[in-house]
Amino acid sequence: MKYEIVTLEEKIVAGLAARTNNLSPDSPMVIGGLWQRFYGEGVYQSLTEKINDKTLGIYTDYAGNEKDDYTVMVACELKKLENIPENVSVKHIDSGKYAKFVIKGKMDEIVPAFWQELWQMDLPRAFGSDFEEYQNSDMENAEVHVYISLI
Repeated sequence: MKYEIVTLEEKIVAGLAARTNNLSPDSPMVIGGLWQRFYGEGVYQSLTEKINDKTLGIYTDYAGNEKDDYTVMVACELKKLENIPENVSVKHIDSGKYAKFVIKGKMDEIVPAFWQELWQMDLPRAFGSDFEEYQNSDMENAEVHVYISLI
């Protein structure tokens, strides 16, 4: 898979979070449920300080072992921490070096395929804040930028 090395500034994000792990049979339901709630319960609309209209899928608090739990978050990047609803979590994505991948195609196929392929790569991963940045909401012709934190 092709990627470029980029340096990102710290990002402030807000959204919904849950804990899961890659071996848990309910992991897809946990992650999918966050996405449904994020839009269905009006969380996306309630975040008034968004930098743009892009949504992020964030994976943090992970030791890099398949058996370990991690935090998954569906969120938006914010300009400032104001008007945050009570049920919304806030997180900082660390500044630093990331491998940036650009994937395109049918959303429900390209994202899982990306992660399967990533796990086979020999990247010097930091397991900090890895995240997907959804460039559009077209399920059939999606463009997703995936950032993997590096050591």
